[in-house]
Amino acid sequence: MDEALLRSLTPSVLTVLVRRGADFAAAEDALQDALVEAVRGWPADPPRDPKGWLVTVAWRKFLDQTRSDTARRRREDRVEEEPAPGPAPAVDDTLQLYFLCAHPSLTPSSAVALTLRAVGGLTTRQIAQAYLVPEATMAQQISRAKRTVAGVRFDQPGDVATVLRVLYLVFNEGYSGDVDLAAEAIRLTRQLAAAVDHPEVSGLLALMLLHHARRAARTAPDGGLVPLAEQDRGRWDTRLIAEGIGILQAALARDRLGEFQAQAAIAALHADAPTAAETDWVQIVEWYDELACLTDSPVVRLNRAVAVGEADGPRAGLAALAQVDSAVPRYTAVAAYLHERDGDPATAARLYAEAAHKAPNLAERDHLTRQASRLNTHRD
Repeated sequence: MDEALLRSLTPSVLTVLVRRGADFAAAEDALQDALVEAVRGWPADPPRDPKGWLVTVAWRKFLDQTRSDTARRRREDRVEEEPAPGPAPAVDDTLQLYFLCAHPSLTPSSAVALTLRAVGGLTTRQIAQAYLVPEATMAQQISRAKRTVAGVRFDQPGDVATVLRVLYLVFNEGYSGDVDLAAEAIRLTRQLAAAVDHPEVSGLLALMLLHHARRAARTAPDGGLVPLAEQDRGRWDTRLIAEGIGILQAALARDRLGEFQAQAAIAALHADAPTAAETDWVQIVEWYDELACLTDSPVVRLNRAVAVGEADGPRAGLAALAQVDSAVPRYTAVAAYLHERDGDPATAARLYAEAAHKAPNLAERDHLTRQASRLNTHRD
């Protein structure tokens, strides 16, 4: 069973069901039932037109579900609209579905969570980590979002800002998480940039390209994480860096600064430095100050503490870190790094070990464990 094929077809089929009148929650349930049948039946009898098969079966599932509703008579009229057999049009509806999920009846945060779950394919746990909330809290939020849009026709798509937020979180999960979605997020953001003339769309695309350019250097041959300062810059994709910087410069010239442009400016300064030692940390701190004003994000303040530590020394970095909530993910890892820079290996080793237990993925946990072991070995 080609799970990648099923995953790629899901957004397009879901869009077809919504366009034909299914409310979002019912369409998602019907599609899930169709996917179960596909997993069971396709290995023995694969269809010639997988998308057409899923549309047909999911629509029938939707009709079966709705016949028992109080609106049975009205919905049964849709039987005549069942898709005819034959190849389904090869249209990429993914970006449109992102807009449909960003419905005005939902709060921006709920729309993002629902889209990440239904279209992005992320688990509730992954979305909760992105939002810095418990998994149970996020599960309730997604359930409420589904109930909110149940029965709502998606003829009022959401705004660009919400779609950008979804694409940003999908890219971040694909860049550093368990599911590789980064390339898909870049593809959709390129589509959005071609369709929408907005500096923040350009800012997000530039940010993605600049981060993606470093991806090959982020892991060692054994799969271990390689910190930015230790990466082989010869492995960075200079073509993507040049494209990202060009897009960013054009966006900044419009003088409508937003958070994605500010983040991209920070990434550009890292990409522009020939070596880690030549990084312009003073200017990076200034951009983090801009970003903190735009977002008031605890993650931004955490990253700013690292930059301050590089620009003004580890004591200054620790002072900046003291203003950040210690519950923010990776807080302990940053504290360990700054204490090591400040000449306190015992505290740093303890904090690295503590951070390893909190790490969101195996690669990061192993990296932090190695850091703790390195310092403990040197002390012995």
